[in-house]
Amino acid sequence: MTATTSSVRQRRRAAIASWIGTTVEYYDYACYGIAASLVFADLFFPSSDPFVATLLSLSSFAVGYVARPLGALIFGHFGDRVGRRTILIVTLVLMGAATFAIGLLPTHRQVGAAAPTLLVITRVLQGISAGGEYGGAVLMTVEHAGRGRRGFFGSLVNTGTTAGLVLANLVFLPVLGMNEDSMHAWGWRIPFLFSAVLVVIGLVVRLAVEETPEFHEVKRHHEVRRLPVVDLFRACWRTVLLVALGIIGAGTTFTMATVYSLTYGKSGLGLSGNRMLAVLLPATVVVLVTVPLFGRLADRIGVRPVFMGGAVMLVVAPFAWFALLDTRQYGWMLLGFALLFVGYAANYAVVPAYFSGVFPSAVRFSGMSIAFTVGLIVSNAIAPAVSESLLAATGGWTAIAAYMAAASLVTLVAGVFLRAPDAPADERPGEPSPAAHPVPLAQPE
Repeated sequence: MTATTSSVRQRRRAAIASWIGTTVEYYDYACYGIAASLVFADLFFPSSDPFVATLLSLSSFAVGYVARPLGALIFGHFGDRVGRRTILIVTLVLMGAATFAIGLLPTHRQVGAAAPTLLVITRVLQGISAGGEYGGAVLMTVEHAGRGRRGFFGSLVNTGTTAGLVLANLVFLPVLGMNEDSMHAWGWRIPFLFSAVLVVIGLVVRLAVEETPEFHEVKRHHEVRRLPVVDLFRACWRTVLLVALGIIGAGTTFTMATVYSLTYGKSGLGLSGNRMLAVLLPATVVVLVTVPLFGRLADRIGVRPVFMGGAVMLVVAPFAWFALLDTRQYGWMLLGFALLFVGYAANYAVVPAYFSGVFPSAVRFSGMSIAFTVGLIVSNAIAPAVSESLLAATGGWTAIAAYMAAASLVTLVAGVFLRAPDAPADERPGEPSPAAHPVPLAQPE
């Protein structure tokens, strides 16, 4: 084992620790998304107009994404300065504390306007934490994985996204089955309070993981930057922009399928939250199974072809998804989700290996975190509110499907111009290549 490779044990620990962290992050985010779609409008944003209340509730969901770039700047800086491991412990604790606090908040009926204010503050803290969590989890896994394995191990991190979603929905299912008075009085708090258990498990695992070999190499060669973000934008601003655009398709698709579908089921199809969850949850198995398969495929043929193929599927799939949802027939609705999730899985599976590989090691945490979170603002953050507005304005789903397709088209175009991290002929496909960084960084401190 060389200085730039990890032991098999550390490689597995890194993958597990990153997976758990991503699961916790998306569990917390999914809990908020479900609550914002189904209960927060009544609890925190009461209004005589149900549409206005729902729109305000979904807008509070977007606040977390708007706050993520601040977290990306803060944690990206320290992740490139002090290392990946320390920052991942901090972000996990902050995310868990913010989510637990939501479960303790008073409602509008109890404290008036202070309730939505406190809710937005905790949502901002969630966003700040998430701004550093995903980028760090990706680097912890990919940098430990080594040559020829980054596609597969990186994709495992992304199954945590779906695992968190599934877990959140499973915890919410019995809550949504309560009578309305009990659910509004105390039942909605249970999923948020349960987050504390997940955080403790995540901490135990993360404390057992060592720092990544690539960051050790950065330190050994005295390449740690005093201001990583400044060096990043000086040398790699085009890459930051392309990566931000490259995540828009998958980000929009994920939020539409996991958050807005609940709202659309209620306002557009007249179906209950339980009914929509009963379709969504089995469909997520498609993601859990196919994401690692696409990751392994990327290690064989390269990450860029898999990424581009997924983007193409996401341009077309929204129209089939909505058409099948409108049948209101369980089997056809399930098929619609499955078709959408296959395209999402192909595109998103290779994001860790693809996007992390286009940044130099010394500014990689900053680059990955900032670009990823900026892309999420114009995808995940606004998708539910934009879609609800389109539904109200047009009375149908065609405009919403076109909106989703346009987002994926942006991703496809970004993929055309983004320098792929695929290796030269003498290296394994899908590996980051030093040639992908022709612009030298400033001299380290």
